[in-house]
Amino acid sequence: MAIDTYRPSIFSKKPFFVFIGVAVILWAFAFPFIKIGLSELSPINLTIMRLAIVCIVFLLLLVCFPKKFIKIRRQDIVPIFLLGFFGIVVYHLGLNYGEQYISASAASLIIATIPVFVIILAVFFLEEIITKKILVGIFLCFSGVALISVTGTPQSTLEIRYLSGAITTLIAALVGAGYTIAGKKLLQNYSALSLTVYAFLFGSIGLIPFLSPSLVVEVVSLSRIGWGAILFLALFPTVIAYILWFMVLEMRNASEVSIYLYFIPVLSTTISAIFLDERITFFFLVGGCLVIAGLLVVNKYKKKKTTQKITPLP
Repeated sequence: MAIDTYRPSIFSKKPFFVFIGVAVILWAFAFPFIKIGLSELSPINLTIMRLAIVCIVFLLLLVCFPKKFIKIRRQDIVPIFLLGFFGIVVYHLGLNYGEQYISASAASLIIATIPVFVIILAVFFLEEIITKKILVGIFLCFSGVALISVTGTPQSTLEIRYLSGAITTLIAALVGAGYTIAGKKLLQNYSALSLTVYAFLFGSIGLIPFLSPSLVVEVVSLSRIGWGAILFLALFPTVIAYILWFMVLEMRNASEVSIYLYFIPVLSTTISAIFLDERITFFFLVGGCLVIAGLLVVNKYKKKKTTQKITPLP
């Protein structure tokens, strides 16, 4: 039986590099703001507050602009819940917990493995073809990220205080890759905005068991800086960046889009140098050149126009 599918018509006409650029910049700013939030909230409560604000914004969008959303299909409720819970809730819980116990450079390096996981998953689940040029580009990018993470700043070391922090951050990277792959498949039937909103709203239900009295205690004592960090994390790296992420997934293959995530640690280090007065080393410049070189290699790859087979989730 034929299935009516969603075919992007508006997003595909928008500038790809503007969307992916804004998303990457906002995610780069998220790292220092997470550190600020963790100074006043536990990893679980920071996740709850951040996603609670996001859900409020998305609910308002649903109520005020219902015609902008594609109606959710009953058979997609469970897949969308799993997409949101693992790709959003578990990702943020893992990242927030991990950043308590590992250095910022170690966290950036581990999260930078997301494109590697995306490529592996894309081969199996999206039937994408990975060429040698893409593999070379990934190798150059990952080499640059590793160099920046280890020696990008004078204080930068790959020091892991607790193994649990590294493991949870690695889990965050893995589910982040799964989010991209599963989201790409579901985009056959939904727009970027619709899928993002549904994933957050349904996935955040999984946070209910994590509610505790400590949330009230910590929220009551939040400072203005703490509230500013939470609001920034909720509105910019989450609401705006996640919508833009699905929009670019409508335009390019998941493996090609994910390569731009390598820009995040480069920008994060640059942001720290500007706002925290950290000195950028020669190795950072070398690493940045490797990242840019890898991106250029990938962008030179022109894939023939073919119809990609995407199987909806059960």
